[in-house]
Amino acid sequence: MYYPEPTTIWESIQYSPLGIFIAESTWAFPTIETIHVIALVTVLGTIFVMDLRLLGVASKNYPITSMSRDTLKWTWGGFVLAAITGTLLYISKTSSYMINPFFMGKMVLLAIAGLNMAYFHFVTWKTVANWDTSPVVPTGAKVAGITSLIFWITIVFFGRAIGFTLGIYDCYMVGQGDDGFIVSMLAGIACAGA
Repeated sequence: MYYPEPTTIWESIQYSPLGIFIAESTWAFPTIETIHVIALVTVLGTIFVMDLRLLGVASKNYPITSMSRDTLKWTWGGFVLAAITGTLLYISKTSSYMINPFFMGKMVLLAIAGLNMAYFHFVTWKTVANWDTSPVVPTGAKVAGITSLIFWITIVFFGRAIGFTLGIYDCYMVGQGDDGFIVSMLAGIACAGA
C-alpha cells in the first residue's frame, strides 16, 4: 500500500511502522481496542464505586479509606493499561484523531477529571479522618463525587462518538482542498457514506 511522505508530526506517527501495523493488521486494532475497553471498565467501575460512596448512595458503612485502599490499585492499573492501549489506537490514525472534536473533547475531559481527582486527594482528603466511617460526607467530597461521575460518563460518551465519527474525518482529510472547510467536510461525509 502507498503511504504519502509525512508532512506533519501526526502523519509521521501514523505512517510509522507501528502505526501502519496496527492500522493494517486484521487483529491488532480490535485486540487493542478490546483490551482498552476492559481497562476502561475497570477504571470506571472502581471510580463509580468510590463516587457513589462519597454521594452516600452505596456502601455507607464501608470506611472510605478502606474503599480507597481496596480500589485505587485497580483504578491505577486499569488507567495505565487504558493509556497504553489508547496510545496504540491513537497511533493507527493520528491525523484523523487530531481533527476529531470528540477525541479532543475526550482529552480535555480526561485532564479536567484528573484535576478533580487531584483536588479531592490533596485538599478534601486531608480531613478524611473526620468523616471516614460516617455515612454523611462533607459537601466538598460530594461535589468531587458527582463531578467525577459527570466527567467520566461524558468521557465514555465522547469515546463512543469517536468510533462513530472517525470515518468522516478520514475522508475529510482526503478531500482537503482550497474549497474551504464546509465543502471539504461535505466531501468527507459523502466519502464516508460511499
